[in-house]
Amino acid sequence: MAFDISFDMYDMNGTEHFSEESGDFDIDVEEPCGSALSNNFNKIFLPTVYGIIFVLGIIGNGLVIAVMGYQKKVKTMTDKYRLHLSVADLLFVLTLPFWAVDAASSWYVGNFLCVSVHMIYTLNLYSSVLILAFISLDRYLAVVHATNSQAKRKLLASRVIYLGVWLPAAVLTVPDLVFARVHNTGSSNLNLFTDESTEIADPKTICQRIYPQETSLIWTVVFRFQHILVGFILPGLVILICYCIIIARLSQGSKGQALKKKALKTTVILILCFFSCWLPYCIGIFLDTLMMLNVVPSSCALQQAVEKWISVTEALAYFHCCLNPILYAFLGVKFKKSARSALTVTSRSSQKSSLVAKKRGPISSVSTESESSSVLSS
Repeated sequence: MAFDISFDMYDMNGTEHFSEESGDFDIDVEEPCGSALSNNFNKIFLPTVYGIIFVLGIIGNGLVIAVMGYQKKVKTMTDKYRLHLSVADLLFVLTLPFWAVDAASSWYVGNFLCVSVHMIYTLNLYSSVLILAFISLDRYLAVVHATNSQAKRKLLASRVIYLGVWLPAAVLTVPDLVFARVHNTGSSNLNLFTDESTEIADPKTICQRIYPQETSLIWTVVFRFQHILVGFILPGLVILICYCIIIARLSQGSKGQALKKKALKTTVILILCFFSCWLPYCIGIFLDTLMMLNVVPSSCALQQAVEKWISVTEALAYFHCCLNPILYAFLGVKFKKSARSALTVTSRSSQKSSLVAKKRGPISSVSTESESSSVLSS
């Protein structure tokens, strides 16, 4: 098995084709184009990349959440959105160790976690891009309607975000709840799966979305286009329209606009990085879907090339979970000041704790420890 998340959710480029024509000679024709080489590559490549993303994502997003928690009051609307984004990304990276083990060996943790990990993946996928759309809308209101938009911005950041981001993203996890499950590739109904059909000699337990055999092609195509439409096109239009209007307003040029340009810099780069990460993967699954529908003529070489493209770009796409904190560290002036302030207070608190410990003895170490942790959580 290559990368289970993408294949069962979006990249099942052989599953439905095989199940639709499972009595014909297509299976025999496709077998020479099996993905054994790709699978061997993924057993090393994917766990390595997932491990790097996991470490960077935990450190970076954990730092963002800790610093914003230290601030007590989130001062700007954008900071609220970024906090939501870091929470979503942190939840996502916590699932990567499961997929790393799965790519290298097999799925060992049962059906409950299989469904849960799929749902967290989908929740993060849609909530991230929808939050970015909300950020662009917030920036539009702040720049274009600066005098009378404060109430609207507060409403968007405090209430509408739950109805416009988290609720739709949660609803879109329902297919995972229905279709995601653990399956043994050595069973008799192996033709339900994609690249697993080429690995009959090496049966293993996998975690995938499994659609009804007679309608698997339809389900896969529907969910792929849903991903492209809801996850890219619609939020992308909001982002594009908002920022085009903002650029037009800023290009009018006044002394005060220079400060607004600096304020927009981090958000614009954040959005560009997101689409730079996810667009190549989106192009790959779109091309693969066209091949499944016979819109684009398919060949063995093209299938292998697209499969490798999807495998690499999928892993690359996950790096967006690590980019947000890096952008804050290098471009977010307010965030850097807050981080320095938090570290300074923590350092002073620890120094004070050590002095008190010397004076009062080991008994006071309990209270000083809770004092330091309260500073970090405040």
